[in-house]
Amino acid sequence: MKQFNVPVFYRSNLISHIKNYRKNADKLKKDFTPTLLDFGPIQIYLARHFGFCYGVENAIEIAFKTIEIHKGKRIFLLSEMIHNPQVNTDLKAEGVLFLQDNLGNQLIPFDELKQDDIVLIPAFGTTLAIEKILHEKGIETAQYNTTCPFVEKVWNRSEQIAQKGYTIIIHGKPKHEETRATFSHAAANTATLIISDMREAIILGEFITGSRPAAEFYEVFKGHFSEGFDVEKDLQKIGVVNQTTQLATDTQAIADYLKNVMIVKYQLTDATMQQRFADTRDTLCYATNDNQTAVTGMLRTPADLAIVIGGYKSSNTSHLVELCEQQLPTYFIDSANKLLDAQNLVHCNWQTKATQTISGYLPGKTPLKILITSGASCPDNIVEAVIERLVSFFPGAKTMEAVRTAFQ
Repeated sequence: MKQFNVPVFYRSNLISHIKNYRKNADKLKKDFTPTLLDFGPIQIYLARHFGFCYGVENAIEIAFKTIEIHKGKRIFLLSEMIHNPQVNTDLKAEGVLFLQDNLGNQLIPFDELKQDDIVLIPAFGTTLAIEKILHEKGIETAQYNTTCPFVEKVWNRSEQIAQKGYTIIIHGKPKHEETRATFSHAAANTATLIISDMREAIILGEFITGSRPAAEFYEVFKGHFSEGFDVEKDLQKIGVVNQTTQLATDTQAIADYLKNVMIVKYQLTDATMQQRFADTRDTLCYATNDNQTAVTGMLRTPADLAIVIGGYKSSNTSHLVELCEQQLPTYFIDSANKLLDAQNLVHCNWQTKATQTISGYLPGKTPLKILITSGASCPDNIVEAVIERLVSFFPGAKTMEAVRTAFQ
Protein backbone atom coordinates (compact mmCIF):
# COMPACT_ATOMS: atom_id res chain seq x y z
CA MET A 1 0.00 0.00 0.00
CA LYS A 2 1.20 3.52 -0.77
CA GLN A 3 3.25 5.31 1.87
CA PHE A 4 2.24 8.92 2.50
CA ASN A 5 4.35 11.91 3.48
CA VAL A 6 2.53 12.89 6.66
CA PRO A 7 4.11 15.64 8.83
CA VAL A 8 6.52 14.07 11.29
CA PHE A 9 4.85 15.74 14.27
CA TYR A 10 1.88 13.39 13.81
CA ARG A 11 4.15 10.35 14.06
CA SER A 12 5.23 8.46 17.17
CA ASN A 13 8.48 6.58 17.64
CA LEU A 14 6.82 4.13 20.03
CA ILE A 15 3.71 3.50 17.93
CA SER A 16 5.68 3.21 14.68
CA HIS A 17 7.86 0.49 16.23
CA ILE A 18 4.82 -1.39 17.46
CA LYS A 19 2.95 -1.17 14.14
CA ASN A 20 5.99 -2.28 12.15
CA TYR A 21 6.62 -5.14 14.57
CA ARG A 22 3.02 -6.39 14.28
CA LYS A 23 2.97 -5.92 10.51
CA ASN A 24 6.13 -8.01 10.04
CA ALA A 25 4.82 -10.73 12.34
CA ASP A 26 1.37 -10.83 10.77
CA LYS A 27 1.65 -9.87 7.11
CA LEU A 28 -1.78 -11.34 6.24
CA LYS A 29 -3.48 -9.40 9.07
CA LYS A 30 -5.15 -12.46 10.54
CA ASP A 31 -4.11 -11.90 14.16
CA PHE A 32 -6.45 -9.44 15.88
CA THR A 33 -5.10 -9.89 19.40
CA PRO A 34 -3.90 -6.65 21.06
CA THR A 35 -0.29 -5.72 21.72
CA LEU A 36 0.81 -5.79 25.36
CA LEU A 37 2.89 -2.86 26.58
CA ASP A 38 4.02 -4.03 30.00
CA PHE A 39 5.16 -1.09 32.13
CA GLY A 40 5.01 -3.15 35.34
CA PRO A 41 2.32 -1.64 37.59
CA ILE A 42 0.31 -0.63 34.50
CA GLN A 43 -0.23 -2.88 31.50
CA ILE A 44 -1.59 -1.37 28.32
CA TYR A 45 -3.13 -3.44 25.54
CA LEU A 46 -3.11 -1.66 22.20
CA ALA A 47 -5.61 -2.73 19.54
CA ARG A 48 -4.06 -4.55 16.57
CA HIS A 49 -5.27 -1.82 14.17
CA PHE A 50 -5.91 1.83 15.05
CA GLY A 51 -5.12 5.37 14.01
CA PHE A 52 -4.64 7.01 10.62
CA CYS A 53 -6.13 5.10 7.70
CA TYR A 54 -5.26 5.33 3.99
CA GLY A 55 -7.87 8.01 3.28
CA VAL A 56 -6.84 10.21 6.19
CA GLU A 57 -3.12 10.05 5.37
CA ASN A 58 -3.90 10.82 1.74
CA ALA A 59 -5.94 13.89 2.77
CA ILE A 60 -3.29 15.19 5.16
CA GLU A 61 -0.50 14.75 2.62
CA ILE A 62 -2.41 16.68 -0.06
CA ALA A 63 -3.36 19.45 2.38
CA PHE A 64 0.11 20.11 3.76
CA LYS A 65 1.77 19.75 0.35
CA THR A 66 -0.68 22.33 -1.02
CA ILE A 67 0.18 24.72 1.82
CA GLU A 68 3.90 24.27 1.19
CA ILE A 69 3.69 24.77 -2.57
CA HIS A 70 1.27 27.68 -2.59
CA LYS A 71 2.53 29.96 0.15
CA GLY A 72 0.94 33.39 -0.17
CA LYS A 73 -2.20 32.14 -1.92
CA ARG A 74 -5.59 31.96 -0.28
CA ILE A 75 -6.35 28.36 0.65
CA PHE A 76 -9.80 27.25 1.75
CA LEU A 77 -11.26 24.01 3.04
CA LEU A 78 -14.89 23.21 2.27
CA SER A 79 -15.25 21.95 5.84
CA GLU A 80 -13.14 20.08 8.38
CA MET A 81 -10.47 18.03 6.60
CA ILE A 82 -11.10 15.12 8.97
CA HIS A 83 -12.80 14.91 12.34
CA ASN A 84 -9.71 15.50 14.45
CA PRO A 85 -9.33 18.77 16.37
CA GLN A 86 -5.51 18.80 16.30
CA VAL A 87 -5.30 18.38 12.52
CA ASN A 88 -7.93 21.04 11.84
CA THR A 89 -6.30 23.44 14.32
CA ASP A 90 -2.92 22.89 12.63
CA LEU A 91 -4.44 23.68 9.22
CA LYS A 92 -6.00 26.88 10.56
CA ALA A 93 -2.63 27.84 12.06
CA GLU A 94 -1.18 27.53 8.55
CA GLY A 95 -3.74 30.07 7.33
CA VAL A 96 -6.30 27.69 5.84
CA LEU A 97 -9.83 29.13 5.97
CA PHE A 98 -12.94 26.98 6.46
CA LEU A 99 -15.91 27.69 4.18
CA GLN A 100 -18.44 25.59 6.14
CA ASP A 101 -18.74 23.82 9.47
CA ASN A 102 -19.23 20.06 9.64
CA LEU A 103 -23.02 20.44 9.42
CA GLY A 104 -22.84 22.38 6.17
CA ASN A 105 -23.52 25.82 7.68
CA GLN A 106 -21.78 28.54 5.71
CA LEU A 107 -18.90 30.30 7.50
CA ILE A 108 -17.57 32.19 4.48
CA PRO A 109 -19.91 32.88 1.52
CA PHE A 110 -18.99 31.17 -1.74
CA ASP A 111 -19.41 34.59 -3.35
CA GLU A 112 -16.15 35.67 -1.73
CA LEU A 113 -14.18 33.03 -3.64
CA LYS A 114 -12.01 34.07 -6.60
CA GLN A 115 -10.83 32.04 -9.56
CA ASP A 116 -7.23 31.84 -8.34
CA ASP A 117 -8.19 30.67 -4.85
CA ILE A 118 -7.43 27.11 -3.83
CA VAL A 119 -10.27 25.06 -2.36
CA LEU A 120 -9.48 21.73 -0.72
CA ILE A 121 -12.24 19.12 -0.77
CA PRO A 122 -12.14 17.14 2.51
CA ALA A 123 -11.75 13.39 2.92
CA PHE A 124 -15.54 13.02 3.25
CA GLY A 125 -16.07 14.36 -0.28
CA THR A 126 -18.68 16.93 -1.19
CA THR A 127 -21.97 17.33 -3.00
CA LEU A 128 -22.44 17.80 -6.72
CA ALA A 129 -24.10 21.15 -6.02
CA ILE A 130 -20.98 22.50 -4.32
CA GLU A 131 -18.74 21.06 -7.04
CA LYS A 132 -20.88 22.94 -9.57
CA ILE A 133 -20.46 26.23 -7.68
CA LEU A 134 -16.68 25.83 -7.64
CA HIS A 135 -16.46 24.88 -11.32
CA GLU A 136 -18.65 27.80 -12.36
CA LYS A 137 -16.19 30.10 -10.60
CA GLY A 138 -13.37 28.51 -12.56
CA ILE A 139 -11.77 27.03 -9.44
CA GLU A 140 -9.62 23.97 -10.11
CA THR A 141 -10.51 21.13 -7.72
CA ALA A 142 -9.08 17.90 -9.14
CA GLN A 143 -5.59 18.19 -7.66
CA TYR A 144 -6.95 19.49 -4.34
CA ASN A 145 -9.60 16.83 -3.92
CA THR A 146 -8.78 14.70 -0.86
CA THR A 147 -11.94 12.55 -1.00
CA CYS A 148 -11.15 9.13 0.43
CA PRO A 149 -10.83 6.50 -2.34
CA PHE A 150 -13.09 4.19 -0.33
CA VAL A 151 -15.81 6.84 -0.21
CA GLU A 152 -15.47 7.20 -3.98
CA LYS A 153 -15.77 3.42 -4.24
CA VAL A 154 -19.21 3.68 -2.60
CA TRP A 155 -20.18 6.38 -5.11
CA ASN A 156 -18.97 4.30 -8.06
CA ARG A 157 -20.79 1.20 -6.88
CA SER A 158 -23.95 3.26 -6.35
CA GLU A 159 -23.73 4.55 -9.91
CA GLN A 160 -23.22 1.03 -11.27
CA ILE A 161 -26.31 -0.40 -9.61
CA ALA A 162 -28.32 2.76 -10.36
CA GLN A 163 -27.72 2.11 -14.06
CA LYS A 164 -29.37 -1.29 -13.53
CA GLY A 165 -32.48 0.30 -12.07
CA TYR A 166 -31.84 -0.15 -8.36
CA THR A 167 -32.88 2.40 -5.75
CA ILE A 168 -30.02 3.28 -3.37
CA ILE A 169 -30.52 2.85 0.37
CA ILE A 170 -27.74 4.61 2.31
CA HIS A 171 -27.00 3.49 5.86
CA GLY A 172 -25.59 6.63 7.41
CA LYS A 173 -26.03 9.63 9.65
CA PRO A 174 -28.08 12.13 7.61
CA LYS A 175 -26.16 15.21 8.81
CA HIS A 176 -22.69 13.73 8.32
CA GLU A 177 -20.61 15.29 5.51
CA GLU A 178 -19.91 11.93 3.92
CA THR A 179 -23.56 10.89 3.94
CA ARG A 180 -24.61 14.20 2.40
CA ALA A 181 -22.00 13.76 -0.33
CA THR A 182 -22.95 10.13 -1.03
CA PHE A 183 -26.62 11.06 -1.13
CA SER A 184 -25.91 13.81 -3.66
CA HIS A 185 -23.97 11.51 -5.97
CA ALA A 186 -26.47 8.66 -5.71
CA ALA A 187 -29.55 10.85 -6.11
CA ALA A 188 -28.15 12.22 -9.38
CA ASN A 189 -28.61 8.75 -10.87
CA THR A 190 -31.53 7.09 -9.11
CA ALA A 191 -34.07 7.28 -6.29
CA THR A 192 -32.16 7.44 -3.01
CA LEU A 193 -33.02 7.14 0.68
CA ILE A 194 -30.99 7.53 3.88
CA ILE A 195 -31.72 5.33 6.89
CA SER A 196 -29.94 5.75 10.22
CA ASP A 197 -30.21 2.37 11.89
CA MET A 198 -31.95 -0.99 12.12
CA ARG A 199 -35.07 0.59 13.59
CA GLU A 200 -35.53 2.62 10.42
CA ALA A 201 -34.64 -0.43 8.31
CA ILE A 202 -37.50 -2.32 9.94
CA ILE A 203 -39.87 0.57 9.25
CA LEU A 204 -38.66 0.66 5.65
CA GLY A 205 -39.34 -3.06 5.43
CA GLU A 206 -42.95 -2.39 6.41
CA PHE A 207 -43.30 0.02 3.50
CA ILE A 208 -41.72 -2.52 1.14
CA THR A 209 -44.15 -5.26 2.17
CA GLY A 210 -47.10 -2.89 2.18
CA SER A 211 -47.94 -3.57 5.84
CA ARG A 212 -47.61 0.16 6.46
CA PRO A 213 -49.56 2.74 4.40
CA ALA A 214 -47.42 4.17 1.62
CA ALA A 215 -48.61 7.70 2.35
CA GLU A 216 -46.87 7.64 5.75
CA PHE A 217 -43.46 7.15 4.12
CA TYR A 218 -43.04 10.81 3.23
CA GLU A 219 -43.51 11.97 6.81
CA VAL A 220 -41.49 9.18 8.45
CA PHE A 221 -38.48 9.76 6.19
CA LYS A 222 -39.01 13.48 5.60
CA GLY A 223 -35.86 15.18 4.33
CA HIS A 224 -34.04 11.88 3.81
CA PHE A 225 -35.21 10.88 0.32
CA SER A 226 -34.46 12.21 -3.13
CA GLU A 227 -36.79 14.48 -5.05
CA GLY A 228 -39.65 12.65 -6.74
CA PHE A 229 -39.22 9.48 -4.68
CA ASP A 230 -42.16 7.16 -5.36
CA VAL A 231 -42.58 4.77 -2.45
CA GLU A 232 -44.80 2.39 -4.44
CA LYS A 233 -42.39 2.14 -7.37
CA ASP A 234 -38.92 2.86 -6.01
CA LEU A 235 -38.80 0.14 -3.35
CA GLN A 236 -39.23 -2.74 -5.79
CA LYS A 237 -35.52 -3.05 -6.52
CA ILE A 238 -32.91 -1.88 -3.99
CA GLY A 239 -29.24 -1.91 -3.02
CA VAL A 240 -27.73 -0.91 0.33
CA VAL A 241 -24.52 1.14 0.58
CA ASN A 242 -22.99 2.76 3.63
CA GLN A 243 -21.36 5.74 5.19
CA THR A 244 -17.93 4.15 5.47
CA THR A 245 -17.44 5.12 9.13
CA GLN A 246 -20.52 3.27 10.38
CA LEU A 247 -20.26 -0.03 12.21
CA ALA A 248 -19.65 -2.54 9.43
CA THR A 249 -21.67 -5.14 11.33
CA ASP A 250 -24.62 -2.74 11.52
CA THR A 251 -24.55 -2.03 7.78
CA GLN A 252 -24.34 -5.74 7.02
CA ALA A 253 -27.20 -6.51 9.43
CA ILE A 254 -29.37 -3.86 7.78
CA ALA A 255 -28.54 -5.17 4.30
CA ASP A 256 -29.28 -8.75 5.40
CA TYR A 257 -32.59 -7.68 6.94
CA LEU A 258 -33.77 -5.80 3.84
CA LYS A 259 -32.56 -8.64 1.63
CA ASN A 260 -34.75 -11.04 3.59
CA VAL A 261 -37.70 -8.66 3.28
CA MET A 262 -37.26 -8.72 -0.50
CA ILE A 263 -36.93 -12.52 -0.50
CA VAL A 264 -40.22 -12.92 1.33
CA LYS A 265 -42.01 -10.21 -0.64
CA TYR A 266 -40.98 -11.47 -4.08
CA GLN A 267 -40.32 -15.18 -3.34
CA LEU A 268 -36.72 -14.84 -4.46
CA THR A 269 -34.18 -17.62 -4.85
CA ASP A 270 -30.40 -17.40 -5.15
CA ALA A 271 -30.88 -17.47 -8.92
CA THR A 272 -33.36 -14.59 -8.95
CA MET A 273 -31.96 -12.49 -6.09
CA GLN A 274 -30.30 -9.89 -8.28
CA GLN A 275 -33.62 -9.09 -9.91
CA ARG A 276 -34.58 -7.25 -6.72
CA PHE A 277 -31.54 -6.90 -4.43
CA ALA A 278 -27.98 -5.80 -5.28
CA ASP A 279 -24.95 -7.29 -3.53
CA THR A 280 -22.94 -4.32 -2.22
CA ARG A 281 -20.76 -5.93 0.44
CA ASP A 282 -17.69 -4.66 -1.39
CA THR A 283 -18.49 -1.08 -0.33
CA LEU A 284 -17.52 -1.66 3.32
CA CYS A 285 -14.32 0.27 4.19
CA TYR A 286 -11.37 -2.02 4.97
CA ALA A 287 -9.93 0.35 7.62
CA THR A 288 -13.22 0.77 9.47
CA ASN A 289 -13.71 -2.98 9.37
CA ASP A 290 -10.13 -3.71 10.55
CA ASN A 291 -10.32 -1.22 13.42
CA GLN A 292 -13.67 -2.56 14.59
CA THR A 293 -12.54 -6.18 14.31
CA ALA A 294 -9.38 -5.27 16.23
CA VAL A 295 -11.50 -3.85 19.05
CA THR A 296 -13.51 -7.06 19.14
CA GLY A 297 -10.24 -8.98 19.43
CA MET A 298 -8.93 -6.58 22.08
CA LEU A 299 -12.07 -7.00 24.19
CA ARG A 300 -11.30 -10.70 24.62
CA THR A 301 -8.46 -9.65 26.93
CA PRO A 302 -9.58 -9.26 30.57
CA ALA A 303 -9.03 -5.62 31.57
CA ASP A 304 -10.14 -2.99 34.08
CA LEU A 305 -11.13 -0.25 31.63
CA ALA A 306 -10.81 0.97 28.05
CA ILE A 307 -9.75 4.33 26.67
CA VAL A 308 -10.72 5.35 23.13
CA ILE A 309 -8.89 8.34 21.64
CA GLY A 310 -10.15 10.56 18.83
CA GLY A 311 -12.15 13.58 17.78
CA TYR A 312 -15.57 13.85 19.36
CA LYS A 313 -17.20 14.50 15.97
CA SER A 314 -15.63 11.36 14.53
CA SER A 315 -18.23 8.77 13.61
CA ASN A 316 -15.83 5.83 13.35
CA THR A 317 -14.29 6.67 16.74
CA SER A 318 -17.71 6.91 18.39
CA HIS A 319 -18.52 3.41 17.19
CA LEU A 320 -15.30 2.08 18.77
CA VAL A 321 -16.48 3.60 22.06
CA GLU A 322 -19.87 1.99 21.54
CA LEU A 323 -18.27 -1.44 21.12
CA CYS A 324 -16.08 -1.08 24.22
CA GLU A 325 -18.87 0.26 26.43
CA GLN A 326 -20.80 -2.95 25.95
CA GLN A 327 -18.17 -4.84 27.93
CA LEU A 328 -16.31 -2.63 30.42
CA PRO A 329 -15.91 0.95 31.73
CA THR A 330 -14.87 3.04 28.73
CA TYR A 331 -13.63 6.62 28.48
CA PHE A 332 -13.63 8.72 25.30
CA ILE A 333 -10.95 11.43 25.17
CA ASP A 334 -9.37 13.48 22.39
CA SER A 335 -5.99 14.24 23.96
CA ALA A 336 -3.70 13.46 26.86
CA ASN A 337 -4.66 16.66 28.67
CA LYS A 338 -8.11 15.18 29.28
CA LEU A 339 -6.35 12.91 31.80
CA LEU A 340 -6.31 15.58 34.50
CA ASP A 341 -4.54 13.38 37.04
CA ALA A 342 -4.64 9.84 38.40
CA GLN A 343 -8.12 10.44 39.82
CA ASN A 344 -9.94 12.61 37.29
CA LEU A 345 -10.46 12.71 33.54
CA VAL A 346 -12.73 14.57 31.12
CA HIS A 347 -14.90 12.02 29.29
CA CYS A 348 -17.09 12.62 26.23
CA ASN A 349 -20.44 10.88 25.84
CA TRP A 350 -20.25 9.45 22.32
CA GLN A 351 -24.01 9.84 21.77
CA THR A 352 -24.70 13.35 23.15
CA LYS A 353 -21.13 14.71 22.72
CA ALA A 354 -21.44 16.22 26.21
CA THR A 355 -18.28 16.16 28.33
CA GLN A 356 -18.02 15.61 32.05
CA THR A 357 -15.31 15.11 34.64
CA ILE A 358 -15.18 11.54 35.93
CA SER A 359 -13.56 10.84 39.30
CA GLY A 360 -11.95 7.56 40.30
CA TYR A 361 -11.52 6.27 36.75
CA LEU A 362 -8.35 4.35 37.63
CA PRO A 363 -9.01 1.44 40.01
CA GLY A 364 -6.54 1.20 42.88
CA LYS A 365 -4.90 -2.08 41.90
CA THR A 366 -1.74 -3.40 40.28
CA PRO A 367 -1.08 -4.41 37.71
CA LEU A 368 -3.76 -2.19 36.20
CA LYS A 369 -4.89 -3.43 32.78
CA ILE A 370 -6.08 -0.83 30.25
CA LEU A 371 -7.28 -1.39 26.68
CA ILE A 372 -6.50 1.45 24.25
CA THR A 373 -7.50 2.19 20.67
CA SER A 374 -7.97 5.28 18.54
CA GLY A 375 -10.06 6.43 15.60
CA ALA A 376 -8.99 6.55 11.96
CA SER A 377 -8.37 10.31 12.14
CA CYS A 378 -6.30 10.29 15.33
CA PRO A 379 -2.54 10.93 14.98
CA ASP A 380 -0.21 8.40 16.59
CA ASN A 381 1.56 11.13 18.57
CA ILE A 382 -1.65 11.68 20.54
CA VAL A 383 -1.88 7.97 21.37
CA GLU A 384 1.72 8.01 22.60
CA ALA A 385 1.04 11.13 24.70
CA VAL A 386 -1.95 9.41 26.34
CA ILE A 387 0.14 6.33 27.16
CA GLU A 388 2.96 8.47 28.53
CA ARG A 389 0.51 10.42 30.68
CA LEU A 390 -1.03 7.25 32.12
CA VAL A 391 2.37 5.72 32.89
CA SER A 392 3.43 8.91 34.70
CA PHE A 393 0.80 8.18 37.35
CA PHE A 394 2.70 5.03 38.39
CA PRO A 395 6.06 5.67 40.11
CA GLY A 396 8.50 2.90 39.38
CA ALA A 397 6.94 2.02 36.01
CA LYS A 398 9.26 1.09 33.14
CA THR A 399 10.24 3.90 30.82
CA MET A 400 8.73 4.38 27.38
CA GLU A 401 12.13 3.64 25.83
CA ALA A 402 12.48 0.38 27.76
CA VAL A 403 9.12 -0.84 26.49
CA ARG A 404 9.81 0.35 22.96
CA THR A 405 12.97 -1.76 22.69
CA ALA A 406 10.85 -4.88 23.10
CA PHE A 407 9.46 -4.25 19.60
CA GLN A 408 12.71 -4.05 17.62
